[in-house]
Amino acid sequence: MARPAGGECWEGEDGQCDSGIESLRSLPGGRDNPAPADTPTLTEPPTPAGGTPTAAGENRTPCEPPTPSEERLDSSYSSGALPEALPTAEPPPPPDGSNRRQLEALTYVSEDGDTLVHLAIIHCVPDVALCCIAQLPRELLEIQNDLFQTPLHLAVYLEQPSVVQALIHKGVNPGLQDRNGNTPLHLACEQQRLRCARQLLQGTAEPPGHSQDLQLQNWQGLACLHISTLKGNIQMMSLLLQSGANIDVQEGTSGKTPLHMAVECHNRSAVQFLLHNGAYVDAQMYNGCTPLHLAVGRKDAAIAAILSHSGADTLLRNMENETAQDLADGNDDVSELLALLPFDDLKISGKPVMCSE
Repeated sequence: MARPAGGECWEGEDGQCDSGIESLRSLPGGRDNPAPADTPTLTEPPTPAGGTPTAAGENRTPCEPPTPSEERLDSSYSSGALPEALPTAEPPPPPDGSNRRQLEALTYVSEDGDTLVHLAIIHCVPDVALCCIAQLPRELLEIQNDLFQTPLHLAVYLEQPSVVQALIHKGVNPGLQDRNGNTPLHLACEQQRLRCARQLLQGTAEPPGHSQDLQLQNWQGLACLHISTLKGNIQMMSLLLQSGANIDVQEGTSGKTPLHMAVECHNRSAVQFLLHNGAYVDAQMYNGCTPLHLAVGRKDAAIAAILSHSGADTLLRNMENETAQDLADGNDDVSELLALLPFDDLKISGKPVMCSE
């Protein structure tokens, strides 16, 4: 997708804005302003007509206020043209040849919106990435490319925990979302990058880092705990819960909790893990279905037994006015299981009465 010229804020799909790529266009070596191939040497240069020679040999014209068409609006920092001239001060000496080339390299932006840090991570050269991270300010390290990926997204996706650690310690925002709405932590759960997830969660818990919203959903309505549950990664689920994730968080499209998803995946270990850590056994989706409804509907007698013995209410009704026992009709395995539960005929508020030792 072509970007508008003039450095204006580029608005992508879903009304998203890039995080400042256009603010680099005017820097030497930027995408729209490549450095000239024949850079003049620092020997006595000729003075062009109307120019003002500087001590370092560069020719400049007197500063003129920008016209309205030349003003830039940085979409991330809400900055535009300065309303008034800054106080006059002695201009700093221009960089020499080596410093200028270094500046051009550090501020390079490719046609895909990738900075040098993006490219170093993509090409698996962590030493170059770490060197750039040490020299660049935080704002430049949060630049999103055309896919709205920050260097942190790529470092997690390509499993480069040392780069993840350096970026987090630099104070970058881990809550920026890519074109799919995924934060770096979403990607860590999806790609099962446990070491990177530890770096993300450990680094953001300490000041002055950003706080991590563990309930934040991507564009599919999935929080990080939903993704790790679908992957069946008990270690990742445990890490998220220890870091403060809501065990009963509902996904945005149908209201499923992680327990619903573990039941749908027929993952007994995940079901038992979630119940053991306090998941609400009778959580209802937007249509009223509980995990027991799903287990019976999928003819999973083993998980239905786990839920029932954990106190699941067999008489809760969904929006179709069906109970789990209604769904068990015609399913010999599950209906027989529900009928054999201890004291299944004696219930208070729909819950079976269990005798004590």
